[in-house]
Amino acid sequence: MWKTESARPPETGGATRRSTLTSRTGYASVSQDEEAEAGPTEAGTAFRTAARLAQGQRGTASASTGDYLYWVFPADTGQRPTVRATVSLPAEQARQSASTWRIDVYDGLRRRQPCTYGLQERRAAEDAAEVRLTCTLRTVRAYSEPWANDPLPGAYYVRLTVSRLAADDLGRPFQAEVAVDSRETGGSTAVGGRLSEPLTPGVSAVSAEEQAEEETAEEDGAEQAPRPAALAEPEDGWSSGWWTDRWLWTAGGAVLAALAGVFGYTLTRGNGRPGRVPPGV
Repeated sequence: MWKTESARPPETGGATRRSTLTSRTGYASVSQDEEAEAGPTEAGTAFRTAARLAQGQRGTASASTGDYLYWVFPADTGQRPTVRATVSLPAEQARQSASTWRIDVYDGLRRRQPCTYGLQERRAAEDAAEVRLTCTLRTVRAYSEPWANDPLPGAYYVRLTVSRLAADDLGRPFQAEVAVDSRETGGSTAVGGRLSEPLTPGVSAVSAEEQAEEETAEEDGAEQAPRPAALAEPEDGWSSGWWTDRWLWTAGGAVLAALAGVFGYTLTRGNGRPGRVPPGV
């Protein structure tokens, strides 16, 4: 008997359990660069507990089939992120049937972002040792209309889970590796406008009443819902949104236009007044 997702993934916290990570040899790297920096050694089980992953890093985790694993990484204006994941499956003798694995990417507003290309969902045969997944997003824009679903600067969440699995195979251990890199697209995708703040965890304002309630709960020793972890900024900081290489093309075009004007003037002005013409003529 087949099953789809057995439980709706938690989205607003409440689940604080984390899947411990292991670093075992024998599992293939998801990054094309074998020298990718080692990343976090655990994965969250909800948006609020997502493990922080920088671009160029490789995160690994061990979990049980049926779990939802979450990572979060930053993406800035002009970047086109690509997420790669590898799931290393248990021994063939321990599995009863094939399985289907899937990765989904959400932006800082938790809107699911479509993949422009890549194998976002893939079926693993019963005797498969691993399954590889990829998802390349659209280029991150500095600004978009409120009704649009364009990717914007800020946090991006990666969710890895099994979407189709025999009931007898639930709870079996597996290994997961996730890596993120991106390609700079330059000014060809630049737009006017920018966000006042990138869409990162904790950017929304907290009212004074909510803050007072949290302080009171902390003094009373009451258990509080987990807060989202602070997201690390990109290596060069967040883009200001106004600078693109279009400025270079604009400046270059202005210089060429000025040179063309000077050259045209020298061709049309001639040699001036002839020297043998009497004065007053």
